[in-house]
Amino acid sequence: MAVTRERVLEALKGVNDPELHQDLVTLGMVDSVEVSDDTVKLEVTLTTPACPMKAKIEQDIRAAIKKDLGVDKVELTFGSVVRGPTQMPLPGVRNVIAVGSGKGGVGKSTMAANLAASLSLEGALVGLLDADIYGPSQGKMYGVEGKRLMADDEKHILPLRNHGVKVISIANLVEDGQALTWRGPILHGTLTQLLKQTVWGELDYLVVDLPPGTGDVQLSLSQLVPVTGMVLVTTPQDMALVDVRRAYTMARKTHIPVLGVIENMSYYALPDGTKDHIFGEGGAERWAASENLPLLGQVPITRALRESGDSGTPLVVSHPDDPSAVELRRATRRMAGQVSIQSVNSLPMVG
Repeated sequence: MAVTRERVLEALKGVNDPELHQDLVTLGMVDSVEVSDDTVKLEVTLTTPACPMKAKIEQDIRAAIKKDLGVDKVELTFGSVVRGPTQMPLPGVRNVIAVGSGKGGVGKSTMAANLAASLSLEGALVGLLDADIYGPSQGKMYGVEGKRLMADDEKHILPLRNHGVKVISIANLVEDGQALTWRGPILHGTLTQLLKQTVWGELDYLVVDLPPGTGDVQLSLSQLVPVTGMVLVTTPQDMALVDVRRAYTMARKTHIPVLGVIENMSYYALPDGTKDHIFGEGGAERWAASENLPLLGQVPITRALRESGDSGTPLVVSHPDDPSAVELRRATRRMAGQVSIQSVNSLPMVG
């Protein structure tokens, strides 16, 4: 029987996206099918350029076409279109990802900086909003510290840009070293301005670095825009886990899906290759399992990770082969997969 486009699509109905649990045809991921002689040419559109299951999907496509059609030669091209919730959070912004923690000192801002940079390295369009009003650090982490924000003719804020990421920080609006004592209404108004009066342009992901704890900014964010999901950052310590539970509870109360947990400072890698779990071992993994949350990553302590926070270049850009950078890239792909799950589940299927 001749190989036709229809038979190829029928075969692909047997290939599921491993995370979305639906077949590629139903998900509308098969963009183009061409059949010529003994070759099948396919264009498949993934739901994120950071797809953690790309290799698995490719393997399953080739296996299905060989099994059902007897064709060995498959020319496969991948593209990506990031999907967002039915209601777009901001004009041009497909997904808002909040990064939070129950307490300070767990490396939340470092994780947020590297998640944003990692998404950009994967090919996504990314923005980063430093909403840590009392302790903004993204300006320094992205090498834009001290630069003033500019406005266009309509008085919309123009974000700064570095390392492929559009960056806005409260630190770029106030004098260096100025202590902020803002509360409720002022905080809400400032966050509204930074979110809604910034010219973000087209973004696949807007990463929001929240203040530690469960205060006014977290509540305002949930009221101002639909948040696709939140990443919780903790260390393995029991005390940190006590506080991250509070952040998790607040996310649930404000109807923000939790995309998963990143355990920072999981261990210190000694020169001989052994691991010193100086803050305890497996705490976040056990807690995430108890709440049925994905453990996105376990990031070790390395000298390069610490130095990158002061250098103005996120670790995944400056030291891509560092063990912490490798784990952060892996965590980013897992997070992107969870974003796709949230987004696809809120959209009508194509096909």
